[in-house]
Order: sequence, then structure tokens, then C-alpha cells
Amino acid sequence: MNNKKEQIILAERPTGTPDKNTFKLVETDSKQPEKGEVLIRTLYVSVDPYMRGRMIDAPSYVAPFELNAVIDGGAIGEVVESKSDQFQSGDVVIGGYGWQTYYTAKENEIRKIDKDIAPISTHLGILGMTGLTAYFGLLEIGKPKEGETVVISGAAGAVGSIVGQIAKIKGAHVVGIAGSDEKIQYLKEELHFDDAVNYKTTANLENDLAKACPNGIDVYFDNVGGEISDAVHAHLNKFARMPICGAISSYNLEGEDIGPRVQTTLIKKSAVMQGFTLGDFADRFPEGTVALAEWLQEGKLKYQETIKEGFENIPDAFLDLFEGNNIGKLLVKVAELPQ
Repeated sequence: MNNKKEQIILAERPTGTPDKNTFKLVETDSKQPEKGEVLIRTLYVSVDPYMRGRMIDAPSYVAPFELNAVIDGGAIGEVVESKSDQFQSGDVVIGGYGWQTYYTAKENEIRKIDKDIAPISTHLGILGMTGLTAYFGLLEIGKPKEGETVVISGAAGAVGSIVGQIAKIKGAHVVGIAGSDEKIQYLKEELHFDDAVNYKTTANLENDLAKACPNGIDVYFDNVGGEISDAVHAHLNKFARMPICGAISSYNLEGEDIGPRVQTTLIKKSAVMQGFTLGDFADRFPEGTVALAEWLQEGKLKYQETIKEGFENIPDAFLDLFEGNNIGKLLVKVAELPQ
């Protein structure tokens, strides 16, 4: 089987906000699978905020993207040709091979997913990296107790929306911070957050947080950083815990991200602020996946996906992350799974 494939590569390292010049669509031949390999046709790809950091040539917890190479990340595809004893044609698999329409994978680069327990796209979201990030960040660092107040920034996003629901399962008073009336409605009416604040329309975020959190804030799950987090810090309770998952407000800044110093607040409140990445909990992924699947099947977790269609629209979908245009997990659908 001989397939041409399209790839989206990193054409230049962006300064400030990426634009369409950051990316380039190219066409090349797919490599025919050899023994122990499979050829995959991509169905869905994930776009995620952390990818912005990998576009910078700087040391981090993961290597930067290479210039003129395909942008890798989570992807789901269908095996169309197999030279592996572990996979057969028609299997649906997940891997980190990224923004390309076909990929020839070694059998240890991918894993098979069950397409019957939930829509396959959930394995890039609530049953995948997104859900596990929420699960471990909240429960292992935030450690919410029944009756405590949990605040989430970026609350209508892929991770934040799951964090809030897990906090509700644990009996917390949950308040979300988001950037549109539609998102506020979604958090309160669909996900049953106790309250939510629109940071774009509020006259005073600190005052609105005080009203939404009359007993102060015990856990702050931070996805955005910046001025929003500065406002939250003013309401922290003694022994507050802050899992630091993301800082999307600063990802496209061209200068230093300078704001109020947090040390005095941490000392006065005996508070804990801990950054993390999902890889910190890699040896416990099966535990988290089982818990998330059970809650999903029991109806205790809901999810929403924002799905764009068309391989060529992946860069636009990625840029949408920084405009806050998505509710829940943002995915790009590349192809249909045959019935």
C-alpha cells in the first residue's frame, strides 16, 4: 500500500503569538511498514497549550520541536497495514506521532484502545492525558477535603472542566473562572459548579471571588497564571494548596512575565504551590484511567469537545487555544473511522 501523506512542520520559531508563518504543510511518501511496524491513518489529533513551549529552543521538561520537522503530539488513528503480531488492520490506536495524515509506527510506540467503551476521541481527552492531568494534579497536590473551596482558572477548558467535576465528587465547593458568558453557563448548568466568574466582564475580580468564595480558598488549580492568579492569591486560606498546571497567560509574551511576588503570601498562609507535569505520575496511569472510566460510566463526569474538521485547519485550531474559543477538549478530526 503506497500512501502520500501530509505533515504540518514547524517552519520557524515564533516570537510572541504564533501565526500561520509558524507552520508549513508539506507532502511526502509514507514509509512502508517493516516487521514489527504498522501503517496508521490518522483520525484525530490533539492541540494543546504545552505545544507552545516546545516551539522555543530552550531547556524544559521535554525537548523542543525541531525546525522543519513534524509537530508531534497526541493522535488517534486506524491501522491500515500491519507487519506486527500485536496489531491487525482495523485496530484503533493512540500514540504521540502528531500532525500527519499517515504514520508508520513501531509496535512499541502505540497502544490499542477500546473503541466500544466511549467515543474514540475521549482517549485524547477525558480518558487520556487531559483527564489524567486533572486527576493527579487535583488529588495528589490539591488534596481537596469535603466542604473545602476549590477554585479553577481556565475552568471551561479541557483540564479545568474535569478538575471541577472531580472536586465536586469529593464534596468541595467549586468555583470556576472562565472568559465568556457561554462558558459560565456551561460550568454552572451543565457541570454543576457552585459558582463561576467571568474574568473578562467583571469590574473587580477580587471582589467577585470574595462573593463566590465566602469561606476563602483552600485549593487553587492554576491553568493560566498572570493577573487572574494574583487575584486568587488574595483569598487563600491557611494551608492552601495550589497545583500549577499551566500559565497560558504568559506563553506568548515577548518579555518577562512580571507581577506581584508570591513569597509573602505563601509564608503568611503556610500555603503550598507546586508545579507538575503528567509524567510525574507515569507509573500510576492505570489507576487514574480506571477511576476516570468508572466515574464516566456512572454519569459522575461529563465532557464536551470542540472539534474542528480538516487536517489543514490544525494550525488555526491551535491558535484558537490562545483566544479561548474552545469549551472542553479541542481536537481536529482528520478522517472518519469506517463503520
